[in-house]
Amino acid sequence: MYPINRNRRLRTTETLRNLIRENSITANDFLVPLFVVEGKNIKQEIQSMPNYFKMSIDLILKEIKLLHSLGLKSVLLFAQVEENLKDNYGTEAINKNGLMQRAIKSIKDKFPDILIMSDVALDPYSSYGHDGVVENGLIVNDITNDILAKMSLSHVEAGADFVAPSDMMDGRVKSIRMMLEKEGHHNSGIMSYSAKYASSFYGPFRDALDSKPGFGDKKTYQMDIGNREEAINEVRNDVEEGADIIMIKPGISYLDIIRDIKNNFNIPISAYQVSGEYAMIKAASKNGWIDENQTILETSIAFKRAGASFIASYFAKDVITLIS
Repeated sequence: MYPINRNRRLRTTETLRNLIRENSITANDFLVPLFVVEGKNIKQEIQSMPNYFKMSIDLILKEIKLLHSLGLKSVLLFAQVEENLKDNYGTEAINKNGLMQRAIKSIKDKFPDILIMSDVALDPYSSYGHDGVVENGLIVNDITNDILAKMSLSHVEAGADFVAPSDMMDGRVKSIRMMLEKEGHHNSGIMSYSAKYASSFYGPFRDALDSKPGFGDKKTYQMDIGNREEAINEVRNDVEEGADIIMIKPGISYLDIIRDIKNNFNIPISAYQVSGEYAMIKAASKNGWIDENQTILETSIAFKRAGASFIASYFAKDVITLIS
């Protein structure tokens, strides 16, 4: 007795598979992380992230021209500040002529249609490498929020379309939203890292920005890796405080969280395929253990299948080149 329903009928040719595919990816699905450093004509490969670079503003502009030609028009900016500018209060973070602020303005002046999201956190500016002000060995929440709000305002005034608080302080979205509203920036967006886990996958990123914590770890503010339902509470708080988009970080190990948020909230969801995921794929492919191209395509589709609206990924250029 042969089955009446044969699911394999729908897999017989590539044309048919493409026709009925539930999820696909385009250039519109990617947010491209960029690392900016001081200087001119500087392009430094990140040792733990092969073929990914930190660049000075002049070369960032050339990179964005290339991204634009590929249809990639959304970027997520991170700044590596010099050691002599770091202190406990992240004073350089609110410098209107700081590296991040100048980078935002330069990009917007030359590429007004590029969507700029800017990282908002104190760790790249902190002498302690933490995401908040340190007092008596503790990360102080509310003082940090005041600084993050001022930092966000400086980014928006420079031309950022969205600010992206990645710090995980309680109430920071409300502080930022109130500051932006007070100053008349009603249409400026907030992409909140609502569910950012205390993950081991961030190592290469911290190498890139020299933002490793100087003591302890970040487990008093980033989420416990064993928790699932807590993410619902974190997202709900941020939505009620005025977040426009929420971020889940890291990516592949937290697809269940993306799906939970998709099922419970009607809000755009960003997933971050973080530096450790990038490094692992690069290392495994270099050793011939996996096919890099197929793996980056598969993982990109996995984010979309789980419910992500778009993906922050270091593989964005590679993916678009593959599917073009």
